Order: sequence, then C-alpha cells, then structure tokens
Amino acid sequence: MMTERFYLGKLFDIKENEITETQLLYDPDDLTTHAVVVGMTGSGKTGLCIGMLEEAALNDIPAVMIDPKGDITNALLHFPELRSEDFQPWVNPDEARRDGKTVEQAGTDVAQLWHKGLADWGIDKERIEALSEAADFAVYTPGSDAGIPISILTSLKVPEIPWDKNKEMLREKISATVTALLGLVGLKDIDPVRSKEHILLSNIFENAWIQGMDLDLSELILQTQNPPFDKLGVFDVGTFFPDAERSELAMLLNNILAAPAFKVWIEGHPLDIPSLMYSPDGRPRHSVFYIAHLPDSERMFFVTLLFSAIETWMRTLSGSSSLRSIVYFDEIFGFMPPTANPPSKEPMLRMLKQARAFGIGMVLVTQNPVDIDYKGLSNAGSWFVGKLQTDQDKQRLLDGLESATGGEMDRRAYDQLISKLGKRVFLMHNVHEKKPAVFYTRWAMNYLAGPLTRAQIPALNALVGAQLADKLAKPSPVKTAGVSAEERTAPMAMLDDRETAEMFGTLTRPAVPSGFEEYFLPNNLTISEAYKTVEESPPDDAISQGLFYRPVILAQAELRFQRTNLNLNYDKKRTALVVDFDRRGGVNWDEFEAEEIDVKILDRDPLSEARFSSLEGPLADAKTLRSLEKDFQDWVYRNTEIVVRANEKLKVFVGPEINQADFRKRCAEVANESLAAESKKVTQSYDKKVKTLLGRLKRERRELAEDEAELSQRKLEEVGTHAENVLSLFTKRKRRLSTSLTKRRLTEQARADVEESLAAIEDFEKQIKDLEQEKNDALEDLQNKWIEIADDVIEIPVSPYKKDIRVDLFGIAWTPYYIVHHADKLSELPAYG
Repeated sequence: MMTERFYLGKLFDIKENEITETQLLYDPDDLTTHAVVVGMTGSGKTGLCIGMLEEAALNDIPAVMIDPKGDITNALLHFPELRSEDFQPWVNPDEARRDGKTVEQAGTDVAQLWHKGLADWGIDKERIEALSEAADFAVYTPGSDAGIPISILTSLKVPEIPWDKNKEMLREKISATVTALLGLVGLKDIDPVRSKEHILLSNIFENAWIQGMDLDLSELILQTQNPPFDKLGVFDVGTFFPDAERSELAMLLNNILAAPAFKVWIEGHPLDIPSLMYSPDGRPRHSVFYIAHLPDSERMFFVTLLFSAIETWMRTLSGSSSLRSIVYFDEIFGFMPPTANPPSKEPMLRMLKQARAFGIGMVLVTQNPVDIDYKGLSNAGSWFVGKLQTDQDKQRLLDGLESATGGEMDRRAYDQLISKLGKRVFLMHNVHEKKPAVFYTRWAMNYLAGPLTRAQIPALNALVGAQLADKLAKPSPVKTAGVSAEERTAPMAMLDDRETAEMFGTLTRPAVPSGFEEYFLPNNLTISEAYKTVEESPPDDAISQGLFYRPVILAQAELRFQRTNLNLNYDKKRTALVVDFDRRGGVNWDEFEAEEIDVKILDRDPLSEARFSSLEGPLADAKTLRSLEKDFQDWVYRNTEIVVRANEKLKVFVGPEINQADFRKRCAEVANESLAAESKKVTQSYDKKVKTLLGRLKRERRELAEDEAELSQRKLEEVGTHAENVLSLFTKRKRRLSTSLTKRRLTEQARADVEESLAAIEDFEKQIKDLEQEKNDALEDLQNKWIEIADDVIEIPVSPYKKDIRVDLFGIAWTPYYIVHHADKLSELPAYG
C-alpha cells in the first residue's frame, strides 16, 4: 500500500513563539538516508521519536529499537480507552507522592491529560486502536529473562549469503563479532591485525563459514584449543599461538559459557532479524531491545552482534528506494564515538553508508553531538535538532551539519535558530527539502511514562501479549557437514538439551590436556555387527546419523621378565580402557582391563564428519591424568604375576608362552634322552656279561660235541671188546678180562664228560636268561625312574621389577559409536569391537 507521510507535529513560528496549524508531514522514504536526533534531557526527544515510531507502525513499517535507558519501552503503552486504571500501573509512585497524590489520583490525572492532549492534536480513539493493532510489539532483554530473552547463537552461524560474493563484508562481520567476544571476556582495545587472539578466532570463523558450517560457543572454545588448521600465515599454529596461551584464551571463553548468568544468552528468541522484523503471518514487528540492565561490556557485545546480524540480513535483500524498516538507537553515547573504535562502530558506519540502498533507515539519538563520529554525521540526511545544553554542543552540531551539506548551509542562521529552540521544539534539516523547518512535536499516542525498569518488563510484555513462541524457545540445531539440519532436527527434538549435548557433542575435537597423547580406535564394526554386540537384529528402518566419538583413558604397559636362573625371557602387556571413575576421580583398574591393543590398528586421525563428546572431569585435567598414569603403573606392578613351570631335576623351565601340554612334552623329551643314555649303559653292561657267557656256552657246546663223539667211540670199543671176550670162550684164543674192564671205564668217563658238558650248557643258558631278565628289570626300573622325574613339576610365581615396566600407551582414546535413528528414537551402538 501507499505509505502515508509521518505526522510528527506542527510548524512552529519561532519569532512569535507559537504553534501554527500547519502539520509537519515527513516522507518516510527520506529515512532511507537516515536521521540523527539531538537534544538535551527534557528537550522532547523521546516524544518525537515515539511519535515517529508510532507513524512507522501505522504504515506497516517494522522497527528494531535499541533502548539503553528504558524510555523506548513506552512504545508499548497504548491505551485506546484512555481509562485511568490503564495508566495507574505505569504511574511513577514516587512522583505521585512528591505531588501529594495517590497512585489512583495520579492515574486519573494522567488519563485526563492524555485525553485532552490527543484531542488537541486531532488524534482520536480509532487511531490509537489502529496503532495497537498495526504491529506486534515486544520487549526483548538480552542476558535476562525479565522480557523475552535473546539467543545469540544465531550470530555465530554461517550467514545465508554466498561467501565468494561477500568476502569483504563477511570478514568485517567476523572481525566485529570477534572483537565483541574478546571485549566480553575483558580484552579491550583489540587490534585485529596485531592481536593473536583476534587473528586466531577470526580464522576459526572464516574456516567454518567458508565450508558452510555453523559455529556455536562450544565449538569456538574447542577449536580455540584445537584449531582445525595447521598454520596461521607461514607459522605453525603452535608457534604463532602456543598451546598454553590458547588454553588460557579458551578458558576465558569457557568462563562465559560456564557462568550460570550467561545461560540466558543462549536461550530464547534467536537473533534472527527477519523474525524480529515480521511475525509468521507477515505482520510488522516493533522489537525493543532493552539493555539498561547490562554492564558496558555486555552492551557492547550485544549491540555489535545485533548490527552485524542486521547487516548480514540486509545483504539478502534486493535494492529499494522505499523505506522497508527502521533501525532505531536511543542514546548512542559510547557506541560510535569520534575518537575511539569500539566493536560496534565499524558495522554501524557501514550500515550508515550502505543501508540506504536496501531501504533500511537508521535513526540515531543522542544528547550530545560529540557522541557521534563525523563519518556518521555526514551520512545522515535528516537532522532533528532540539534544545542543546552548551554552546560547545551547538558548535559541534553545526560542524556536523556543515559537513553533511558540503558547506552549503547558512551557519549563522542555523546558529540563531538552534539557540531559540525550546522544549518539544525541533529544527528539522532534511536534505530532501529545500529549507529547514522548525516544528512542535505532536502529542504521543503512547503514554510517556519515562524510563521503565527491568522489573516492569514482564508486565509490559503481558500488556501487549508478547511472549516467546514455543518453537523458538530452544536454539535451532547447528548445521553440520554430512548431516542436514532437517535430518538432525527430528531426532534431536525428542531429547532434552542435556541428552542432545551428551549424544551429539560437537564437530570439533576437544583438545586433550597438554602432555598427553590421543588415540583413535578404529571403526571396525558394521552397523549389523554393532547390533550383534547388543544381541539385537538391525531394524529395516534404522538410519545412521553418523559417528560419534566418546573419550576413554587408554593405558597400556609392557613388562619384561628376565631371570637367567629360570631360563626366562618373556614380555607381557597389560591394557585398560577406562570409561568411568569413582567419586574421587580414581579408577578401579581391574574393572576396565582389556585385550592388548596393537598400535598398528589405531587410526591416525578421526573419521571425517564425526562428532565428539566433551572431555570432562579427570579426562580434562592434566594433573589428574598424571596421577592416574602413575597409579596405573603401580597397579601393573602390584597385580601382575606370571608362572614359570619348572622341572628342577631335568633343569627344564618355561614361561607362560609354553602351554601345559608342550611343557609336558618337553619334559618327556629331556627325560627320554636321559633314560636312553642310562639304558644304553645298563644294556651294554649286561650285554657284555651275556656275551662272555655266550662264549663259554659256545665252547661248552663244542666240548659237548667232542665228548659225545668220544662217548660214542668208547661205546663202540666197549661193545667190541665185550664181543671178543664172549667169542674167546668158544675159541682157543683167550682175552684178558682187564681189557674189557678198561674199556668200560673209558666209556663211563666219556659219558661223565658229556653229562658234565650238558650240565654246564644248562647252567650257562640259565645264567644268560637270568641276565636278560635282570637287564629288562633294570631297564624297566630306569624307565619308571625317569617317568617319575618327568612328572616332578612345580610352578614358580614371578613378579616384575619396577625397572622392567614401561607404560607405552597412556592418553585419551576416542572410541567410535554409531548414532542410529529408529522408531522415532536414537540409539547408540559401538562401532569398535
């Protein structure tokens, strides 16, 4: 729709000192060249500015208003019925008492005063009702929940404009944001070119934003400790900014995040300019940022972030010569001074130079012109000058006007006009008009109750129905590479903030305490295998949301056992993966003993796009970790023992690397060797005796054969002799009897020799048999002896010497887990096993 001119008041006849009937109508499009409102306390600045904002609301023009004192909160005090009870809650009770009135009487008087004042200026009830319906009004309180709190996290997110086409502007935004953050932690007068802190943080922002990745304070702190790049300029990060100094900076930033009072800074409505300018249904919003309660450092911090956010949003707009929105700053003292460069100054000056092309009008208000840098003054197209306190203020203002007009104004005439200004009378110099105008401000439709306190803000928001929308109550999820914000939002919404932080952690790996190593356990399980570890089958709708690393303490020691007397040379490792601690931060090492870890399986770096849990408690404390490392070494010393199996008679000793069966086999082999040696000696001894007997047996058998032959001969001779004797009885030849007897004796002698030989042979054979039996018995005894010796086994416990214990792994081990979305919930499954 066509924008109506702003009704700001009526022309004032400075000579006659009276109000004329001619209305001063201001073209809102003239605000695209910005406006400066100057006037001392009591000059009527607040009435003029509230009237200007009322006109903007009636014309559907949104506004963002910065209120350092509490005056602009009056923009919510519109009462169409003008009833005394409407005014009573906002009447200053102290002023009422000083005037000798009750609050009720004061409320009635104010209602009557406003009724008459509005009527005198031709403003009816319908116009006030139109104002109350024209926009959504709300008071935001950064750093406080008195009004609607503001979450600053949006300020750290990657802007929704291309980096390549907006490098200069985005670097300026980064510089302002970093300067504001450093100012918040107490680092003043930061030089962006010389400050290591500023350079580091700026590079962290740029590195993230170039990749299209958001930051939050947690990420910023972690990346300060562990930057995602190796060099700054030509120097390594550690050389340019040593680890210990980075840790100090991270600690300063962490103090902000850790402070309970700062939590309200990251909750509430996001610092999202479109949603602060327009409601979801497209209605304009008039958003008042009440910062009277903040200390100077936090005021500077917020104002810088706000202007940077507005500037970034502005870059997303198309060009316009019509007024799109107003950025109003009440009492600008300290934020754009002429002789200093606070963080807020640069983005404000850029806005003054460039915002006009996008239809954004800035209105800057101050009591003293010396509060504003000349560069800012020269960019203002409209000047509203009220009564000034000193001639110095007037001369400074005239200097600014003269600069803004290029020296074409009549300085003397302006000097005279300004000197005659009274309360609610303003000189307007507008570069779009041919001549200046002096006017008297109209009556404000809103009740000008004066500065409101923080305690009144809740009631003020309740008056206009302003509240934090549920869907904006929590910060939106941070965008990360690999997983879209939409994908992550659904499952995260099912968790409370603590669970979300616990499960999803941060993209930046927290820096481990100085002096300790970090290790990365491998992702060696598939999702199917991960489900098996929890004895479940993978659901069909299970979707991986990426990997998440949890920290544990990895401790591993190598022990060397060397004992010459036991023939022992054995190495052993003890390993622990500690996932929990007792109340005092100690460790029950027995509970967390694990299988030995081969360093070759460890990953050199974490997997890309993974998130990390934070380091907490003992994991984040170098002193505690050093104590735990010593405690682990003591535990290994006190609780490690190996067993040496020994057969002392055989002089066989084996360590744990030899199992029982192999040890028995080795003992049997050694015993068999000894048995064989002794058996050989025994066998040789008996075989020698047997051999002797066999020789004798052989000779005896030879003698037997001879004796048997002789016996046979003797028998023949004896028979022959006997036959001859018998024959001689029948013949005349006579044989002597003695011859026969002799033959008989020789035969008997031969028989005796045979029997003797037979007896000797039998004896030798018996002796040989007995020797064979003795040999077998002796060999059997030997075998039993060595079997018994081989079975004579003992176990000897061996403890390590402290000098032989070396802790070869000790530090933080990052253990991977799958985050799986299934059945509208998230599950965490081990990715290492």
